Amino acid sequence: MENAAVVKSLPLIAVTIAGVIGATAFAVAHGAVLAQTVLLDPQSLRRVGVVDERYQSYNVEMAEVIGGDFWKPYPPPLAGGLPSHASGSLFEARPPLDLTSPRLRTLAAALGPAYVRVSGTWANSVYFDDADGAPQRVAPSGFKGVLTRAEWAGVVGFSKAVDADILTSFAIGPGVRDASGVWTSGQASALLSYTKSIGGRISALEFFNEPTLPTVGGAPQGYTAQTYAADTAAFRTLVKAEAPGTLIVGPSSTGEGVPSPPALRTLSSEDLLRAKPRQQLDVFSYHFYGALSQRCAFLGKRYGASPDEALSEAWLGRTDQVFDFYKRLQEEYAPGKPIWVTETAEAACGGDPWASTFLDSFRYLDQMGRLAKRGASVLFHNTLVSGDYGLIDRQTLAPRPDYWAALLWRRLMGRVILDAGPPAGELHLYAQCLRGPSGGVALLAINTSQEQSAAVRLPTHAEVYRLSSPDLQSTTVQLNGETLHLLRNGDLPALKSKRMPAGQLDLPPATISFIALPMANNPNCHKGG
Repeated sequence: MENAAVVKSLPLIAVTIAGVIGATAFAVAHGAVLAQTVLLDPQSLRRVGVVDERYQSYNVEMAEVIGGDFWKPYPPPLAGGLPSHASGSLFEARPPLDLTSPRLRTLAAALGPAYVRVSGTWANSVYFDDADGAPQRVAPSGFKGVLTRAEWAGVVGFSKAVDADILTSFAIGPGVRDASGVWTSGQASALLSYTKSIGGRISALEFFNEPTLPTVGGAPQGYTAQTYAADTAAFRTLVKAEAPGTLIVGPSSTGEGVPSPPALRTLSSEDLLRAKPRQQLDVFSYHFYGALSQRCAFLGKRYGASPDEALSEAWLGRTDQVFDFYKRLQEEYAPGKPIWVTETAEAACGGDPWASTFLDSFRYLDQMGRLAKRGASVLFHNTLVSGDYGLIDRQTLAPRPDYWAALLWRRLMGRVILDAGPPAGELHLYAQCLRGPSGGVALLAINTSQEQSAAVRLPTHAEVYRLSSPDLQSTTVQLNGETLHLLRNGDLPALKSKRMPAGQLDLPPATISFIALPMANNPNCHKGG
């Protein structure tokens, strides 16, 4: 893989994109580093697809809702500024997340409309205590945790307040199986009925969180693809009878398409999907993590990633590699169905220390651009709040750099995807219809070079929102040179653009620029994006 030294030494490769009509070199002040200027005609960019209105979504793990063990934060850096590894247990107990927090709701609502996925490993073994009296706090045999009515009502209330439709999954462990090991629907039915009784709605359901890792996920010993097929058939019967119109999403697999520890992979998605009776899906889903975090280095250091790789195509391109792996399965087993990535973040096992820094925003935004163009309909960031990869710091409820990146995406990038060409060299360009103005175009320009500037030449004026940081591994980020933070009252600040005239727009090294072109007059973007 490329490291930082290699990335710095690469010349900027000329980018060929739809709408490019030529290129000219320019000299950057303070060093005369040469790069290429891409001449772009936003009016001519062709339409290549459309994403769900709730494309940018997020996870609130079941462990956060009920309280439970979650990934332990990293200790402070060691002397010399090097990140330290977690010591002792990989997990720590967390109290339930306060989903009524006004600040949390304000931050989440600003990303809406979205989906909120309440699942994760804990959902595979959670007991729903559907009782009027005092809640049961000790999980019955065969379960790992308890979900109370009040806690689930909190999820429903949160979803309504922030315009986030609910995706969840059900328990699949020994506690919901009869003497013959057959999955029973009583727990699932109770949750569906209670949700309806309080005026809530579950928009989408996955049966099993990560069935490719059944042992890790709490499945009964000896769980097979044939067991999964029988389970999902019973699950579908339940959903169609008690929650008609709810989308069935699956298989929600993980650990495939990129190298991962063989010890974790006990079932393959293909085995699960071809077992009979075949699972009938409304949405095809998978999880994507490009690496394992430091916490899981004991599984093999070669499965991890370092900050030196974070801007390399070898790292960013894993998004394409895994999408192509699952796209083949979708075409064979769920042809024509939407593809949702129902979990993704910098790294599995809670993220590396740099997952909470500006450095990860390059992956996050590049990933959203790539997947939208390749045909994914919805992308769920893991998580909204918890873990080093959370969009929001759980202790302070302060937005992290990825949150600000998500907020700009939500406000500017519309549903219609335009062809701005493939990533080439160190400049990655993505285009979508601009939210709001009819005919407007929004560009996302990511300069992954740490030394060379790039530029685009535009025929109309632009409103530019440039994200940068003096230190790529900082937990703060600047918008057009001003540090982003919440106002004293907890409100979001105004995200102010910088108006630039038609002509050449400089893209400094290691920056991310959202470029709004309200006067683009692209015929694919009339009536808004």
